Amino acid sequence: MGRKSRVVVAMSGGVDSAVAAALLVEQGHEVIGISLKLLSEEAGNGSTRADRCCSAKDAEDARSVAAQLGIPYYVLNYESQFHREVIQEFTKAYVEGLTPNPCVRCNGLVKFGFLLRQAIGLGAEFLATGHYARVERESGGGRYLLRRGSDHERDQSYFLYSLTQDQLARIRFPVGAMTKDQVRKQAAAHGLRIAAKADSQDLCFVGRDYRTFLREHCGDRLRSGSITD
Repeated sequence: MGRKSRVVVAMSGGVDSAVAAALLVEQGHEVIGISLKLLSEEAGNGSTRADRCCSAKDAEDARSVAAQLGIPYYVLNYESQFHREVIQEFTKAYVEGLTPNPCVRCNGLVKFGFLLRQAIGLGAEFLATGHYARVERESGGGRYLLRRGSDHERDQSYFLYSLTQDQLARIRFPVGAMTKDQVRKQAAAHGLRIAAKADSQDLCFVGRDYRTFLREHCGDRLRSGSITD
């Protein structure tokens, strides 16, 4: 991405995507920040989602970073798509005794599916995120290759394994060759207010309580069974 391009950055409100946006602005690209609204603010049992990722607070953090960088910023509502493609498939897998990986589905179908198509519709050449992964191309204009992030402790390439050649051709990972410490230093160097923000650890739609979530969403489809080794 040597020449200047229009790039949409998926901004989660975290440090990694904020630095991705900052680096692209610094390189002279036309950057548009977008956050995805994937869930309502009620997380079942009346509990709010302020302490989980993808919350309204995260969107406000992303908006603040966009304002600091002087780039346009939008929030897109993908609740129905996320519920259909990720949450329903997640609960269905558990009911069938399988172990789902919702992050893989979300990346392939939502972030690099629906959002990538929307980015292209906005005239963007690329969609960038804060993932710790890298995309390279074989010599002679061959296939695109998904590589591990340089920070092997933070590497997220596994969660991106389902991406197609068409998707990889349009994706950029500006922090993929950096370590987390380097990313935080870049955030501080750019004066970003979220430079010290803690990383999210849980599934964005579950938190730490899988049992309550599954009871709420599966109901009488859940049944007890034997534990086998």
